[in-house]
Amino acid sequence: MRFALVLGLTAAAVTVASVAALVSPWWCFAAVPLAALTAVGWYDLTQRRHAVLRNYPLLGHLRYLLEAIRPEVQQYFVERNTDGRPFDRDVRSIVYERAKATEDESPFGTERDVYADGYESFAHSMTPVEPAPEPPRVRIGGPACRKPYDMALLNVSAMSFGSLSSHAILALNAGAAKGGFAHDTGEGGLSEYHLRPGGDLVWEIGTGYFGCRTPDGGFDAAEFADKSAVDSVRCASLKLSQGAKPGIGGVLPGGKVNAEIARVREVPQGKTVVSPPYHRVFSTPRELVLFVARMRELAGGKPAGFKLCVGSRRQFLAVCKAMLAEDVTPDFILVDGAEGGTGAALLEFSDHIGTPLTDGLMTVHNALVGAGLRDRIRIGAAGKVATGGDIVKRLIQGADYTNAARAMMFAVGCIQSQRCHTNHCPVGVATQDARRTRALDVGDKTERVYRFQRATVRSAQQIMASMGVSDPARLNTHLLRKRLDATTVRSYAELYEWLEPGVLTADPPATWAEDWHAADPDTFG
Repeated sequence: MRFALVLGLTAAAVTVASVAALVSPWWCFAAVPLAALTAVGWYDLTQRRHAVLRNYPLLGHLRYLLEAIRPEVQQYFVERNTDGRPFDRDVRSIVYERAKATEDESPFGTERDVYADGYESFAHSMTPVEPAPEPPRVRIGGPACRKPYDMALLNVSAMSFGSLSSHAILALNAGAAKGGFAHDTGEGGLSEYHLRPGGDLVWEIGTGYFGCRTPDGGFDAAEFADKSAVDSVRCASLKLSQGAKPGIGGVLPGGKVNAEIARVREVPQGKTVVSPPYHRVFSTPRELVLFVARMRELAGGKPAGFKLCVGSRRQFLAVCKAMLAEDVTPDFILVDGAEGGTGAALLEFSDHIGTPLTDGLMTVHNALVGAGLRDRIRIGAAGKVATGGDIVKRLIQGADYTNAARAMMFAVGCIQSQRCHTNHCPVGVATQDARRTRALDVGDKTERVYRFQRATVRSAQQIMASMGVSDPARLNTHLLRKRLDATTVRSYAELYEWLEPGVLTADPPATWAEDWHAADPDTFG
């Protein structure tokens, strides 16, 4: 049948071409499409890569066409407002609307099932208060910090130049400069696009030590000290792991590594950059906390901390023991959830490795409280933070501030096409293609980043005010509730265990005792 189809097309093409030539030379053009189809059909029959095309020449291409546009069809025509992934349409819409300063109200009531298992809600007060006139700030800086920094409730999370385009980085940093919030550089080094607008920076150092890297890929202390002295670098962060791909290093495809990125990262041009999964600068919990202290000194007393996706509670407790043994603490710890985003990762890592943010955040908060260290360390939270409700939820669960990556990408024009790893981002956000990058207007997107952050923090303040709280410090775990089934609703205070200050060092509860006693400050085990 398939041979008959191609032979039929060939015969038809020859017949049409012959008749057309007799009638008029202009009719020869009618034979061109048929001849092209014939050539494609013969190719399909003879190629050995795709069985579908060999069995269904010509028609088989329809399958690949439909597969190519499936994500767009799904997103725009199939999914409901509340069931899209990773971010549903409602969340994307609210980010777009706040970034554009258009209406972000919705009519007629919620589309979410408020009786579904797992539905979460805030407990509002019968005596709400007015929101504070100014957005709250969080002082980052422990006892050994000489240059503390006041962090906003919502900041730009780690996204490297290389993963994002130059125009996207410029817009994010300029928006941060205008709004007075921080911009995490990601592990890709300090580029001119991070520095030019003058926004506050959290300089993230990953396992590749990009931007402060020795020729053999180690940590260059002198270069780190020199660059961290720049005024706009306000904090330094050591990345241990990332939520979307914990346990493996970062990946930047070679197609994105142009001459400029190679210079910033100090790596070869055109070659895929793979950060190692482990650090050279430490191998034990004790060495980790001492290295963070060294980073703080090299940075001239600016706040230093580390970022991680929680894996083993016992390993984190080992870090807490190391802090106690050395009397050294980081100024902040940023907890990244397994639901966090990335430009490129193995699907199995994104789907099955790492602790979700709720569990990881509460683990870190409780461990620090139980070890008597919480008052010396601030906790940040990152992982699908996009709305004011997300901020308030994370504050209740133990965070002091939050970071957003993909929501900030939405603010600069991302449409969730999920082409980040291909260098073919259609809106110029996650690409190094100069033509695509040119489409992103830096001035317009700067305003959108600024407006989104301001409106989202304001939303968080309004939610807290409806709960009778004007200061985030007064939030408590009784104010966040979860539906367990059709008839049972419990607060976080009832659902989870919350440790008392210093209890781990005095008399650890049975639920923590085994991990606490087994934790060793001199090994990750």
